[in-house]
Amino acid sequence: MSAPVLAIDQGTTSTRAIVFDASQRIIGVGQEEFAQHFPRSGWVEHDLEEIWRTTLSTVRAALAAAKVEASEIAAIGITNQRETVCVWERESGRPVHRAIVWQDRRTADLCKKLVSDGLEPMITGKTGLLLDPYFSGTKLAWLLDNVDGLRARAEAGEVVFGTVDSYLVARLTGRFVTDVTNASRTLLYNIDTGEWDAELLDLFRVPRAMLAEVKSNADDFGTTDPALFGAAIPVRGVAGDQQAAVIGNACFEPGMVKSTYGTGCFALINTGTERVASRNRLLTTIAYKLDGEVVYALEGAIFIAGAAVQWLRDRMRLIKHASEIGPLAERADPHSEVVLVPAFVGLGAPHWDANSRGAIFGLTRATGPEELAKAALDSVAYQTHDLLDAMHKDWHDTGNTVLRVDGGMVASDFTMQGLADILGAPVDRPKIAETTALGAAWLAGHAAGVWPDRAGFAAAWQRDRRFEPKMDEATRLSRIAAWQDAVSRTLSSR
Repeated sequence: MSAPVLAIDQGTTSTRAIVFDASQRIIGVGQEEFAQHFPRSGWVEHDLEEIWRTTLSTVRAALAAAKVEASEIAAIGITNQRETVCVWERESGRPVHRAIVWQDRRTADLCKKLVSDGLEPMITGKTGLLLDPYFSGTKLAWLLDNVDGLRARAEAGEVVFGTVDSYLVARLTGRFVTDVTNASRTLLYNIDTGEWDAELLDLFRVPRAMLAEVKSNADDFGTTDPALFGAAIPVRGVAGDQQAAVIGNACFEPGMVKSTYGTGCFALINTGTERVASRNRLLTTIAYKLDGEVVYALEGAIFIAGAAVQWLRDRMRLIKHASEIGPLAERADPHSEVVLVPAFVGLGAPHWDANSRGAIFGLTRATGPEELAKAALDSVAYQTHDLLDAMHKDWHDTGNTVLRVDGGMVASDFTMQGLADILGAPVDRPKIAETTALGAAWLAGHAAGVWPDRAGFAAAWQRDRRFEPKMDEATRLSRIAAWQDAVSRTLSSR
């Protein structure tokens, strides 16, 4: 049986829908950006109704571009920005508040208090996560404490909580479900028992009635309302965006590493069925659950990657289009010592400093747009180095690991060569750049019986180009040292 598969990739700054044919080739794409709302410094919100509208319009656009009817689609796979908190009315689907985005830092003080109360070891033991505003639990607690009447409505079962996957599935199919990868990022899910944890629900004062049924990644998530696209389509795959990228990069073997470069950057190493506790402030998370087996990963999260390019474009106005950043950076003085620490919303792994803020070091009279552009791209490479260094220490010292990459930034040869130089390791760019969407599509296609199993999918993965490091070791170490010195100066006292 062969039939096209549709992937919905709901990201932090845009929504995409992509139709893949039976040979896993892209035949139709729809994409729309949506508004970012910043009510206060450090606060980031999304309009869920706008996300829903962009989901509908991009799916329709992708189907039209592919010249495919909804009735021909074998299944839908969904992948989404993780940790973003959505609360909506159970019956109507109407949001009761803007979504609080994963980047939002409003609960930094609550996290700090919980750490000072000595609760982080217990939370990490159950969830694999650290206490940081990044995760959903504290943001949900904030909503329950600050939106009039919301807690009473939650306790009565009138309103529900989910990450973006749950919200979209609910609007598409009427089912209230989530998957294990998204559940594992909430601070409420026990990754050992595979259940919502009663002690954590009590700690964050979250009513159990708010929470969805948790399913495997390739599963039955319901069927779309036929009025939406002209025919009912089964939803058969769901995974958080970074786990979908692990799957899309075919990182099915323990020790394989992928790194995704979008708004942020997220590196994950497959640790197999072994849950590895990090000694270097990485996260332990669920990579995927397939055929009843849970596979774990160590993850490092960088909050600002492509967002640094957006900052240069939208706030600094040094470029008009993101694609201009690479050519601009190539013209920089190769001896420039400008270092940008893009801690605009704090620092993620391995520092986890919510109160750190961005800074630029090494400015001279000769510094211009070119040097700032290069510093922005370099910051992504340096942060990736920090993550992989921590992974190497935690996971059997995989110092020579080939890094599989995906995301919008990997289209730039200049950026990828710079990444390989700073890592001192090969970087593999796949032929299909839309790896996150591909992972969601494989989950759905495999569950629907139209795409191959894991081994067949891994065998079909193709490399576009390998970037080998060219920088001499002395220069590489000198630049890493300068980066680490700059980071040390931006860290807060917490």
